[in-house]
Amino acid sequence: MSLLSIAPDSVLARAGMADQPTRAWRFALINLVWSFWIFAVPLLNGTSLRDWLPATALGYALFLWFYFRAYSVPARRVWRYVLALAALGFVLAPLNWGAMVYIIYACVFAAVAFRSTRVGVLVMVLTVAAFMAEAQWLGWSWPNTLSVAFWALAVGGMNLMYRAKGISDARLRMSHDEVRRLGARAERERIGRDLHDLLGHTLSLVALKSELAARLVESDAAAAGREMREVERVARAALTEVRAAVSGLRAPRLMAELASARLLLETAGVHVDNRISASALPEAQDAALAMVLREAATNVLRHAQAARVVIELEQDAARVRLCIGDDGRGGIAREGNGLAGMRERLTALGGALSIDAPTGRGTRLCAELPLQRSAHPTNAIPDGTRPRTDVIPDGAQRRAGIQQVLPQVPLDPRPRHNHSGMTFLRGDDEGSELFDGIQDDLLPGAGR
Repeated sequence: MSLLSIAPDSVLARAGMADQPTRAWRFALINLVWSFWIFAVPLLNGTSLRDWLPATALGYALFLWFYFRAYSVPARRVWRYVLALAALGFVLAPLNWGAMVYIIYACVFAAVAFRSTRVGVLVMVLTVAAFMAEAQWLGWSWPNTLSVAFWALAVGGMNLMYRAKGISDARLRMSHDEVRRLGARAERERIGRDLHDLLGHTLSLVALKSELAARLVESDAAAAGREMREVERVARAALTEVRAAVSGLRAPRLMAELASARLLLETAGVHVDNRISASALPEAQDAALAMVLREAATNVLRHAQAARVVIELEQDAARVRLCIGDDGRGGIAREGNGLAGMRERLTALGGALSIDAPTGRGTRLCAELPLQRSAHPTNAIPDGTRPRTDVIPDGAQRRAGIQQVLPQVPLDPRPRHNHSGMTFLRGDDEGSELFDGIQDDLLPGAGR
């Protein structure tokens, strides 16, 4: 591996810069700025150059090699450079008090050099303790010695915190990915069940009536025509139900948007105070408030510069009110497309949007809607008409309707399971009696 190559599990790779070498080495160079104290300390103390400069220059050349290699080598080899940096500090300390910087850099890399955090802490503590003992042996003052110990442990501790946060973020991302995967799987299964329940009966009835119409077209054209009109009505009703089901799949849900908003804001460092435990709203109101919450969370993230957001839901028998407040900069001068879209969506449902945004004192947005419990959307076709409710009759009406158009086919009074091996046509749903009593061999092709 060349000097400038970055190992996949190196310190720079863990910082997310493995595929950006220019940015990675710039980051390493910036963190090198603190090494100027190695030369500044003896210069400020007025020490003669011949006493410290040759050894310090040689030591600094070695330090640069150890430093850049510690950033780029695989994680399992970083500990070697931790020991090398610490040894460099111990060796040069008698000649140059600025060698304390090497001890600090050793603690920086010790925080990420070991799999176990406890081992990293132990190495840092032992390194600092050994350096303090050497400093006292060299006669350094306690304030200077303690300052070195403080900065070494403080910077090393900060790196431990960054490491722990990176691990936590990675686990959180994995958890979110798993939740999304399980959610998508559950949604696919639900859609499959819904489509089976929605279309199973209807398509079986369409197949049966089409078969009957084909058989009657020559012998009884009027009956065949009635059957085809019934097929048309059944198909239109099925189309209405499918459209309503698809609309329900596309519509956002308030609780789902709440979870998404919390993830979005808390990932950006904004604390979310959720005061909504659950909601039982009509579909239209629930979808409208979900869109308001989505837009409000986006606005907080982009414009508010807030540290805290409070989300509240008030509901009674007549109305529902959703409020989103933040402690950001406030001062909304004019409404953009997002707020205008919120207002239009709420107005269409008879609601209203209010905004209180004094400059420097945050923003409070409230959406209020009346709870009009109208008919379920699946009862209406998008063009405003309503489907027939008598297209698919129930129970005895189904039997009577089939018997009217097939007078020549007697209903079989025998039980469903008999000893003759004869099978009977059934609907897709197990509990259906739609086609009970019609023999499969009389209507081939119409069964399951």
